[in-house]
Amino acid sequence: MPSALALRPAEDRLAAAPDRPDWTDAAVLAATQAIADGPLSAAAAKIDRGAYPLELLGRLGEAGALGVHLDRHGARLGLSIAAMQAASRACGATGFLMWCHDVCGLYLEQSDNPALTGAVLDAHAAGRTFGGTALSNPMKAFAGIEPILLRARRVPGGYRVSGMLPWVSHIGPGQYCGAIAGVTGPGDTISHEIMFRLACDRAELRPCPHFSGMEGTSTWGLRVDDLFVGHDDLIADPARPFIGRIRGAFILLQCGMGLGVAEGSLDSMLAVEETLGHVNQFLDDRPDTIAAELAELRARVMRLAETPYDGSTDTLIDVLDARAQISELALRASQSALLHQGARGYLMSAAPQRRIREAHFVAIVTPAIKHLRWEMARLSRETLPHSEGGRA
Repeated sequence: MPSALALRPAEDRLAAAPDRPDWTDAAVLAATQAIADGPLSAAAAKIDRGAYPLELLGRLGEAGALGVHLDRHGARLGLSIAAMQAASRACGATGFLMWCHDVCGLYLEQSDNPALTGAVLDAHAAGRTFGGTALSNPMKAFAGIEPILLRARRVPGGYRVSGMLPWVSHIGPGQYCGAIAGVTGPGDTISHEIMFRLACDRAELRPCPHFSGMEGTSTWGLRVDDLFVGHDDLIADPARPFIGRIRGAFILLQCGMGLGVAEGSLDSMLAVEETLGHVNQFLDDRPDTIAAELAELRARVMRLAETPYDGSTDTLIDVLDARAQISELALRASQSALLHQGARGYLMSAAPQRRIREAHFVAIVTPAIKHLRWEMARLSRETLPHSEGGRA
């Protein structure tokens, strides 16, 4: 395939001065916090019930919160995670949408396909257009958990893709997502995989069953039938080396969502400390415990975000472990928040009730806790020292 789809050497990917000098760290965080504290907090309950916050995502994009992780804007992955944490503290669904959008931008930029890295990426990074990610199934397929669902066959000028994905988030009419299909050869065997931008207007979108939360994420079933994918839409061919390259950044970016849900739960615990602290002192996972663990995990993630494309196995295991621990902290913190607030936290309209459901989503969204542990175990086995007779 054309060299534009090849991975760049690490030394060629060093971040240059940001293309948007107005997107300073302080400005991005201040604008994101203002949106989170104001209109996003006010809309969180409606978003949980199904309102899709595209207008707020556009404002976050204009502020830089959806683009600063990209090379062209300084490759500030830590800043992107911090912005996602601030939004997720108010609304976990919006934090998840930010992650979907961020990784889609990552796919476009890292493709090195001129058709995707110019005006298309500029509009995406600024929140003028919107796109998500359809990689839940491929990520599990690459780990050996389930078969890949989209299939492609080579044709003159590109590929024809068919198949159905049960749920893809942050998509809709006029939007797009990054997707992966297995290329079939003789006997329907898969020779390799391709990654491509899939325009939703060229697919059939089917409503999903109602979930217990996160209903405002515009999640749909997606079907394509003999969809032509030409060079202008190709992100990577083959896809596996590309995914291996970006996997650490893909997972690290999710950490902002879990950190924010945990921090929002801590806020709910502290909100009742003055009136209920005398009895809440007998509960486990008190605010000081959650706050200390949250600070330690955030610092750990920020250190890992300094080298998001480090391809070493040890670093990837550290990334997977941090993501798993954040999921577990979000679960504990959200449950503790509900227990600290008591009956008022059990109201359907209460923030602790919503965060219980958001935390469970953090724990099951790909890669889920079980997927993370599966991968850590596999990588650990592969790095065991060899004895004379085989693996030790």
